[in-house]
Amino acid sequence: MRHTDKVSRMLCSARAGLLATGLTLAGLAGGLAGCGLQKDIDVVLPVLPAQLVVEAYLENGQVPRLTVTESVPYLSAPTPTVPTEVAVTLTLPDGSRENLRFAPGLDRRTGKAYTHIGTRPLSPQPGQRFQLEVTDNKGRRVTGTATMPGRIPIDTVEWQFNDREPEFREALILTRFRDPATPLNFYRLMIHKDSINDNPESEFVVQDRLNNGEEFTLGTSYRFRPNDTVVVTLFHLDQAYNNFLESVEDARNANGNPFSQPAGIRSTVEGGLGVFTVLSYDRRTVIVR
Repeated sequence: MRHTDKVSRMLCSARAGLLATGLTLAGLAGGLAGCGLQKDIDVVLPVLPAQLVVEAYLENGQVPRLTVTESVPYLSAPTPTVPTEVAVTLTLPDGSRENLRFAPGLDRRTGKAYTHIGTRPLSPQPGQRFQLEVTDNKGRRVTGTATMPGRIPIDTVEWQFNDREPEFREALILTRFRDPATPLNFYRLMIHKDSINDNPESEFVVQDRLNNGEEFTLGTSYRFRPNDTVVVTLFHLDQAYNNFLESVEDARNANGNPFSQPAGIRSTVEGGLGVFTVLSYDRRTVIVR
């Protein structure tokens, strides 16, 4: 199996949902046509050149990995396009440059596919700046810069059980942390059960605009059983990455909803689409007793 085929299979599931949404809307249109309300409209979609799409998350203690694909028309087949003639260069805080090689694979720790990988683990420190350059044989060039935010520690992770019968007994999770006095801090709290490879049980994206310098308390619903292993991760985000996450959520909510405003992705890179950021987080693993 070719590298590109392997990566395409790993990446195609995200776009399969778009096709399912399209089938649902087609069924709705058919129902309206049966009521005599049909009106044929020819929609001319603009033909846009394919852009490079980059997804890169640098992390302390991990070898840098990133994914490079191409954008495709909205109504095209849900198969990601993986360009192979792509050069990726990461510039470290000390000015040294590392070329990431094309070696598609799957990160078993996170469950994410990647196309390019570095040679040695990174040791980023808060305030350090990294640069990314992605070029291909078609003359396309994507660049980005990212600075590591400071790590914000989790103060406590607590759980509280409801008062139902033992077989229906469930707990909620409360996470507390202290926001620093400096303004414009953004956070993403993810709560997983058993493994970070799975989708989170709960997720929050918050900022300190209304409670700068105060304690945050974020809680889930009653959804955890006794002896569940819960992984709580608090990410401290820069503003560009926060804006990217919000735009992705807006686009997801608008997809297939005729009453929603169209939403575009607010990339953190220039010359293409995608995200380049340095992750800064604190993580706690607890067993609900």
